[in-house]
Amino acid sequence: MPKDWLEWHDLYNTEAKLQQRLEIVREYISYSLDNSPTGAIRVVSACAGDGRDLLGTLANHTRTKDVYARLVEMNPELVERGRATIESLDLTKQIEFINGDATAADNYIGAVPADIVIVCGIFGNLADENELNRLLGNLSFLSKKGAFVLWTRGHSNGIAYSETVRKYFRDFGFEEVNFKLTATGDMGVGIHRYLGENLPTPKEEKLFVFSGVPNKAR
Repeated sequence: MPKDWLEWHDLYNTEAKLQQRLEIVREYISYSLDNSPTGAIRVVSACAGDGRDLLGTLANHTRTKDVYARLVEMNPELVERGRATIESLDLTKQIEFINGDATAADNYIGAVPADIVIVCGIFGNLADENELNRLLGNLSFLSKKGAFVLWTRGHSNGIAYSETVRKYFRDFGFEEVNFKLTATGDMGVGIHRYLGENLPTPKEEKLFVFSGVPNKAR
């Protein structure tokens, strides 16, 4: 079992369900870029890991030069990996990687409202549905009207937790664009579009509480 988030991300090299999840997330990022308006595209990613979902997509996308992104991640080694990738792609003037707390609203000021919001790997690490509701409510601060929001949620013990997430997204003013399960059947990946208005300030300074640990991550 992974002892830290750096080891957890190394599981992408061996675990089919994570590889399949990443493939779908990149597909949805590509779709979001293709369907964003002409001009600059703002992207934010919370709990971004090493940014392999966004950066892997930008490596060969036709709209890469339109993207201005901020990625927020607590683990400094993952951030360094991501920054090295950004440099290798010659995107240092467009993409910033913040080594900081992704739950703090202050870390997004100046980068929001965004056209694309990535909150992958978070929902399964929230304590309960109240925390899920808090994060979904605060997405109105991160997202501009019409923004694409990408998310993931693992299943366990025969419970399809992603179905609960899909229901709550509808309740918070989002329209589902697409949803897929990995071929392993135990990870859901969704893309929704925000239909409401952007809130210039967050409902709460702490957008959510991340309570997961690497060896129990879902």
